[in-house]
Amino acid sequence: MVDFQLERTVPLSLDEAWRRVTRWPRHGDAVPLTRVSVATPPPTREGTVVVARSGLGPIGFDDPMEITVWRPPQGDAPGLCRLEKRGRVVTGWAELEVRPGPGGRARVLWREDVRVRGLPAVFDPLVRASGRAMFGRAVNALLRQP
Repeated sequence: MVDFQLERTVPLSLDEAWRRVTRWPRHGDAVPLTRVSVATPPPTREGTVVVARSGLGPIGFDDPMEITVWRPPQGDAPGLCRLEKRGRVVTGWAELEVRPGPGGRARVLWREDVRVRGLPAVFDPLVRASGRAMFGRAVNALLRQP
C-alpha cells in the first residue's frame, strides 16, 4: 500500500476549484499516456464510474473508479469526493477535498492510497515518489485550466 497527500492553495473560489478538479476528462489531459472518460450518464454523483485508460497503443490497462462520496462545497462548507479504485491492476482510493484557505483562497487536498497488484512492497517508495510527481503536475494543470 502506498499513500500520499498533495496540497495546493489557489486564488479561486471553492466552487471554481471544485469544478476544475472534478472535470474528469481533463484529468487525462494532465496525466501522460492516460485518457479519462465517464462510464455513467451525468450528472456526477455517488455511483458515477470514472475510467482512466493508461498505456501506449494497444498495451495498457483500465483503472475504473467509483465515486462513493460526492459532496460539492456549499458556501464555506468544504467539498469532498472519494473515488474507490476497482481495477484489476490498480486498487485503493483517492479523495479530493476543497476547503476554505487563507485570504479567500481555496485549499485543495488530494489524498491517494494506491496498490498495484503483483508489485512487491520494495517498490513502494518508487510508486509513492512517481505518484506524488505525476499527480502533483496533474493537480497544478487542472487548477490552472479555466
